[in-house]
Amino acid sequence: MASIDFTVSHNFNASSQLVWDEMTDWPSHADWIPATRIDLHSDDSKVEGATFTGYTGYGPLTLVDRMRISAIGWDEATAEGSCEVEKLGPVLQGRAGFTVSPNDAGCTVTWFEQVTVRYLPELVAPLISRLSAQGFSLGMRRLARIVETKHSGEQRVPRR
Repeated sequence: MASIDFTVSHNFNASSQLVWDEMTDWPSHADWIPATRIDLHSDDSKVEGATFTGYTGYGPLTLVDRMRISAIGWDEATAEGSCEVEKLGPVLQGRAGFTVSPNDAGCTVTWFEQVTVRYLPELVAPLISRLSAQGFSLGMRRLARIVETKHSGEQRVPRR
């Protein structure tokens, strides 16, 4: 069993509220995380205890990632949000999450993963951690383009 642990951050030229809304729209993750789709299992998918399943890959090479929200909150006053999920298996177990915080140019998203991967030898964990971090960095860049296109002119934070 391999331990995968990484953190990535990305700055967005958009308000933290807009980015938070996109980040917590679970099915839309398919738009910016390659080869991924999300199925919701809860009527309200933005509350503690809500469950969903992510599928990443193609055909028989698809990783099933069952998750439950263990903590989620948006603070209107500070325009900050955080979400953490439990990874419930069958292959990934552990936790993952993200924060969205305003900055001078818009906002910053910090995403972390601390999981164990069944069937994966610990020897390859450093490589998989690095590749996973690169994948999420790519996803954040794709999300930034989506947010800017989708919300152009709408609550955008001007560049300084």
